[in-house]
Amino acid sequence: MAAANNESPMSKVSKDTEQEANTGRDAVMSAYNNLLEAKEHFKRAAGTAGLDLKNEANSRYSQGKVKAGEWNEQANSFIRERPLAAVGIAFAAGFVVSKLCTSSKK
Repeated sequence: MAAANNESPMSKVSKDTEQEANTGRDAVMSAYNNLLEAKEHFKRAAGTAGLDLKNEANSRYSQGKVKAGEWNEQANSFIRERPLAAVGIAFAAGFVVSKLCTSSKK
């Protein structure tokens, strides 16, 4: 008990300050570790989302490629079956595009 009475008020303040500093440091380190963990979770989530988007884009690209192939076959079939109509349509489309281009220059 004599040792406790020999403590000066400054040493008690110093110990309290040191304890508060240690508690604060521990809280900051805990928050920092939580932040690093959250960062890793976000990285994984972003990577997964990126893979999902990539897979969706590849799927849409494949579907578009198939559809373009179908339209190409339909166009080739139409040209083989009705060559004069195809030439007439191409001429009319060219004429319209030509008129649109020349009228926009005025």
